[in-house]
Amino acid sequence: MKITLEYRNDTHQSILDTFALPTDQEKYTTLPKDMDDPLPDGVHPIVIVTSKPVGMFLLHDNERVISYTTESNALLFSAFAINYEDQGKGYAKAALQALPQFVKQHFPHIREIVLSVNLKNEAAFCLYMSVGWSDTGRRIGGPIGEQRILSLTI
Repeated sequence: MKITLEYRNDTHQSILDTFALPTDQEKYTTLPKDMDDPLPDGVHPIVIVTSKPVGMFLLHDNERVISYTTESNALLFSAFAINYEDQGKGYAKAALQALPQFVKQHFPHIREIVLSVNLKNEAAFCLYMSVGWSDTGRRIGGPIGEQRILSLTI
């Protein structure tokens, strides 16, 4: 399977605006059409592309990161979503496997990526763990409940 990770651009937007998720998944993320425009400084929208956009996530290199880690050279990974019609094809796993190389190329100073995942979102937790993320043991409150803090060393 061939996927690429690309910075979001105008050619992606019409497809990103059609992304949909079932309610039980949507509560854990933010769809591209619901994101602030423009995004705050230090927030980088990354699109997962096959022959078309199939997913998206954000990388933060701003002040939000410090509430997740003491590593000064870290990024926060958030708002990860694969369009519902494209789920079950391995795109999420492939994107997470491609993430370290993308970060090394575009953010060469970064040594760690962190994220939070809701304690009730067992499918996402298992996916992250299967591609090398570690549970830091830290927990934070979130909009719909307690979150695990996961870390990936780059």
